[in-house]
Amino acid sequence: MAKTTDREPKKKAYDASSITVLEGLEPVRKRPGMYIGTTGPEGLHHLVWEIFDNARDEAMASRCDDIEVALLPDGYVRVADNGNGIPVGIHPKTKVSALETIMTVLHAGGKFDNEAYKVSGGLHGVGASVVNALSDHTKVVVHQDGGMHMQEYKIGKPLAKVKKVGTSSEHGTIVFFKPDITIFKEGIIFDLEKIETRLRQQAYLVKGVRVSVVDARSEKKAFETETIFLREQKLDVPSTTFYFEGGLKSLVAFYNRHQTPVHKNIFYVDKEQDKVSVEVSLQYVDDITARITAFANNIYNSEGGTHITGFKTALTRALNTYGRTANILKEKDENFTGDDVLEGITAVVSVKLPEIQFEGQTKSKLGSMEAQGAVSAVFGEALNSFLEENPDDARAIINKVLLALKARKAAKAAKDSVLRKGALEGMTLPGKLADCQTKSAEEGELFIVEGDSAGGSSKQGRDRRTQAILPLRGKILNVERARIDRMLASVEIRALVVAMGTAIGDVFDLSKLRYHKIIIATDADVDGAHIRTLLLTLLYRHFRPIIEGGFVYIAQPPLYKITKGKAIAYAYSDKEKEGVLKELGVAPEEVSENPLEGGEETPEEEVVAIKKSTKVNIQRYKGLGEMNPSELWETTMDPARRVLKQVQVDDAEAADRIFDILMGTDVASRKSFIQSNAKLANLDV
Repeated sequence: MAKTTDREPKKKAYDASSITVLEGLEPVRKRPGMYIGTTGPEGLHHLVWEIFDNARDEAMASRCDDIEVALLPDGYVRVADNGNGIPVGIHPKTKVSALETIMTVLHAGGKFDNEAYKVSGGLHGVGASVVNALSDHTKVVVHQDGGMHMQEYKIGKPLAKVKKVGTSSEHGTIVFFKPDITIFKEGIIFDLEKIETRLRQQAYLVKGVRVSVVDARSEKKAFETETIFLREQKLDVPSTTFYFEGGLKSLVAFYNRHQTPVHKNIFYVDKEQDKVSVEVSLQYVDDITARITAFANNIYNSEGGTHITGFKTALTRALNTYGRTANILKEKDENFTGDDVLEGITAVVSVKLPEIQFEGQTKSKLGSMEAQGAVSAVFGEALNSFLEENPDDARAIINKVLLALKARKAAKAAKDSVLRKGALEGMTLPGKLADCQTKSAEEGELFIVEGDSAGGSSKQGRDRRTQAILPLRGKILNVERARIDRMLASVEIRALVVAMGTAIGDVFDLSKLRYHKIIIATDADVDGAHIRTLLLTLLYRHFRPIIEGGFVYIAQPPLYKITKGKAIAYAYSDKEKEGVLKELGVAPEEVSENPLEGGEETPEEEVVAIKKSTKVNIQRYKGLGEMNPSELWETTMDPARRVLKQVQVDDAEAADRIFDILMGTDVASRKSFIQSNAKLANLDV
């Protein structure tokens, strides 16, 4: 037997006493990420979604037609509905109030037997109890059967039993909660726009339900009220209300508000088959991008699923049948493919079913097979009728798809020609690319820089082992409405595609990405921002998996170089510059605006004389090309000191619409967007 020494602590035996049993809501606080994904801003907002979804499920059960979400002072959120109210009677199994059971026991709820809720977004009965567990303070008020009942909780534990605190002529539930700052350490800061965006979407999905968002964070008395809706107090605070009778038809019109429709009438069907409720709406627009949004029991499915499979099958079949019958699709023409019929479509597919299955815990993909058959049958039959009853719309749609078919064939011929010449094989890298030495994609970094001047400095200043440089000349093609054949005719785009190694289109392969950091490094001026936007448009439209994989970054070069004697500091913003000057004992207002005489032409320098005649020089960089190689390395390329911003698509639909506005053909919408957001821009004039 080995002898135990002081250096080797005695190992504890693994026996029954080693098993930790977490009781009540302890598992949630121990591993919050398992229940809400993250304790960052996304997880914080997830608490709001959980409580709102309970109220929305009341609406889906036709017991509620009004929901209000209010942001209150001190980080509190208040969600109220005019539903039946959470039951307050004694639960036969737990021997305490049903309200307390729901708020303090995991997997306790009314959504398991399909009686109280035939359709529900919640599956596991953990929503309210998880929110309670992760909140410093929670309070629930129930208006029910002429009485008002209340219970409060501290970190998920009841402070007292449920008690009747008064009489009431109202009905519904109010949930107050304040997220626990010890869990959400990044801060309790709710994004009003983010909340409004999601609740607007939900209002479309549950037509006829009024959804209000109230920002009462400046109103102290708002927390004290126990009436169902805050707006009844007529508070002088910002509020927004969403109400849509048209359901998904209204949502498609909203999505297409910046687009040019190909046909006038928006298709819409809402019908139940085999206990599956199917609601579909669509409209084609003058664009080449397909935008299909999927929901199952009002849960957004970013990866689609069986309902989208049924939708695509029925769409392709219906348009091929009509095209042949109407003699628009000639005998010599080949059939439309799935890609053809999706080009330029805006569609929303929503299914509601009692027993729902998702692939994975994120609910991003529907797996219920009965949804596929129901959508295919309901949508296919309704679309056939729509095409017959609206011949002008039908002809416009078929002509749009026929154009897509012809363009696809032309693009394929052009792409095949390019492929035959070996331009995208990855064997012949572009001459302007200064590649790195490593063959490991995990280590490799590709800097996409603006212009030959910046390219020269970055090539000299880089770490040749891991960093590759690809200089681009001028502004690349705006690919928002360009097909792949035209894109591949662009020398700059082709160079980038070859450098990345993934190919493009239907032969795109993420596993062949040659660098796991694609870094866009452009100048900090209007032209640099435009080039950056063009590159992001290209990556978003044709290489989205690269963005979604977290491989795309934006370099943050400094705006100022501040020198005092031998000390050198860099500032990445005006605020940082002020901080550096303060550290040097110089007030910003003491800085002279007069540039040095006899200095370099490009950088503008500011000088201040302070005690002992020591000079502080402030050099304003206009572009990367003004930096010498060593400056570029230590400020923008050195992994130990540089600042990179990772490009993420948190809301793909919102990003899609912004690209439409900024890079599309709707000048009026672009002008309006720029005017509305001009105050958010940092201009270098």
